[in-house]
Amino acid sequence: MNTSSRPASSSTRPAVSPNPRPQVNTQTKVLDTTHGRILCIADIRGRLSGLNDLAREANVKAIIHTGDFGFFENNSLDRINDRTLRHLTMYSPLIPSAQRTHLLAPENPPHAIRATVDISLLSEFPLLLSGQLKLSVPVYTVWGACEDVMILEKFRAGIYNIDNLHVLDEATTRCLDVGGVKLRLLGLGGAVVPHKMFDNGDGNATIAGGQGTMWTTALQIGELVDTAQRVFDPTETRLLITHASPGREGIIAQLALVLKADLTMSAGLHFRYTSSYNEFSVQSDLDGFRHKLIAGKEAFDKVWDSVKQQVETVIDDHQRVLLGKALSVVERVPSVHGPEEPSWKNCWNWNLCDAAFGSLVLDVKDGRISEESRSQGFNYAYRRTATPSNLAPTPNSTTSSLPNATSNPPTKGSTPIQAEKPLSPHSKEVKSPVAPVASGKETPKESSPSTPARPKSNGSGTSAPSSDKAEREKQKKKEKKERKDRERAEAKTEAKENQASTPEAKPELAVSAPGSAPAPAPSSAGAPEPKSGKATPEVNVTDVREGMKSPTTDSTGTRTPTSKRPQRHPWTLFVKLPQQSTEADVKTFFGGEAAGVTKVSFLPNRGSPHHRAKPFVYVEFGDDETMKAGLEKNDEKMGDGPVSVQIATDREERPDRGGRGGFRGRRGGYAARGFAAAGLTRGTPRTNGEPREGTAAAA
Repeated sequence: MNTSSRPASSSTRPAVSPNPRPQVNTQTKVLDTTHGRILCIADIRGRLSGLNDLAREANVKAIIHTGDFGFFENNSLDRINDRTLRHLTMYSPLIPSAQRTHLLAPENPPHAIRATVDISLLSEFPLLLSGQLKLSVPVYTVWGACEDVMILEKFRAGIYNIDNLHVLDEATTRCLDVGGVKLRLLGLGGAVVPHKMFDNGDGNATIAGGQGTMWTTALQIGELVDTAQRVFDPTETRLLITHASPGREGIIAQLALVLKADLTMSAGLHFRYTSSYNEFSVQSDLDGFRHKLIAGKEAFDKVWDSVKQQVETVIDDHQRVLLGKALSVVERVPSVHGPEEPSWKNCWNWNLCDAAFGSLVLDVKDGRISEESRSQGFNYAYRRTATPSNLAPTPNSTTSSLPNATSNPPTKGSTPIQAEKPLSPHSKEVKSPVAPVASGKETPKESSPSTPARPKSNGSGTSAPSSDKAEREKQKKKEKKERKDRERAEAKTEAKENQASTPEAKPELAVSAPGSAPAPAPSSAGAPEPKSGKATPEVNVTDVREGMKSPTTDSTGTRTPTSKRPQRHPWTLFVKLPQQSTEADVKTFFGGEAAGVTKVSFLPNRGSPHHRAKPFVYVEFGDDETMKAGLEKNDEKMGDGPVSVQIATDREERPDRGGRGGFRGRRGGYAARGFAAAGLTRGTPRTNGEPREGTAAAA
């Protein structure tokens, strides 16, 4: 702690014994008694000529700046350490981007940066000091975290004086008369670093700094409280201007309480947007606000307890008074049982984005302070160019990634499919949702309250008389016969409907010609509602279907999927190989992972002796472009013969064939399902056990 008896204020404070209370450095500036606008910005970082441009664009009467003004001159470079110089080089708006990249290259040592960077690349303050640059409107600023403390001491001693530039410190305050409001400006500069609260560095009295940085001290806070108390006027509106944010630093929030601040303005967080809030809007209750203040108090107390003895032996009487006021700030925590703290709801806070990103304008008229905020914000344009290959997959989704909005859409329609358990009534296992109701069949594993549970047919349940067992067998045979009759009736009805339908109403073919893009799903606008492809008896089954309805969506008119399988990967090719091959052979043929191949799937052998005669395989790609490149390999030779490559689509998009509907065939449906799984359609002639060309569809 510096024991100098020099009081910490501006040149208006006489350098005499600290015991007498010196006069406060305060002025009242009349901007406009009717209507005035004030521009509020942060981190101009030495580009001081931009202040005039911003003032002109916003049509303001004055500027409030919250720190990192650019208080550097030629000999400041000798006092800045290497780390701070690198930081200033990184964020200086006066350094061209290409030069900055070169200077900050990892191979560039600190002395190379120091040899290249001069004051003209860090700050225009020397131009302001010499009069080459003039401020067009009054500028009220505090210092920030990266400033030269020696320059601030020269302002406080009266050595430096610049027209329209007002440096607010703990003993210097200003009052602006604008738009019917007397706005009292109270300022506190520097970063809040708890372990440096009692370290002056190169500062002469209450302010502190060194090596190109500045921080807040306890005595600085104490003298600001003293100044605010001495100029207190209930007719004024108090604005506390700090570099550190009261939203993050509990001790700054406590200071606002003690100063009875109506408004606070801060910076230091380098946001892309201006934050506007009061504590009531960001804390769940008053205890949340108290918790933040208590955390700040505990951080201060920890440092104070370690240096208390040493500090009290070196401070003079005046500094002891200021220290007492600083400690009163730390103790200012709203009581749990006392009256509600007014500032909890009434004190409004703004944290500004950097001047390069935006600004805030206070528009003052007829006693009302309104705000206008503008900011550059975040740039989300990159998301429009994102491809499925660089997007993370959605957990538990049925596809590997999200399709690109700009790529060709898959031929599958937009009807949603639930991956785990489809609710569509047209599943493979349930031929029609009406069937179980019409037959009266009861599932053996379920029982309703009105129906006693039947014993299990395998004898594991409670034993029953032989007559009951015979009765059950008879009932099962009867139900089986009814089910077969009903299926035959459905097939006939469906065949009639298919014959009556027009060709235009049919979906697109499942397999596209080589080299062509997938066909889009037909539009449903203005067309009659498409049929599901399965006949449904005209029976009132509203109650039964209530729990089986598909979710309501904007359908494209595409047929509702009839399989529990998830949708086919959108970038899949159906490949017919000339001979038996391995997965590695297929990947090599298409170029492997470098060509975008993500998965190779052979069609499963379901027992057909002809199934493996010409292997069928599905090849999945990472995106639409790589799939199209793979499609160009159609008819290229692999081993003994050419390879057929086509775009694969889901089987639900094939037109109905033979009037049978679904996967049921003439022999109870099992043979037809086997053909469908092999990619064969009903009624297609085979030669030597091989499917005819052009009949394959995605399984």
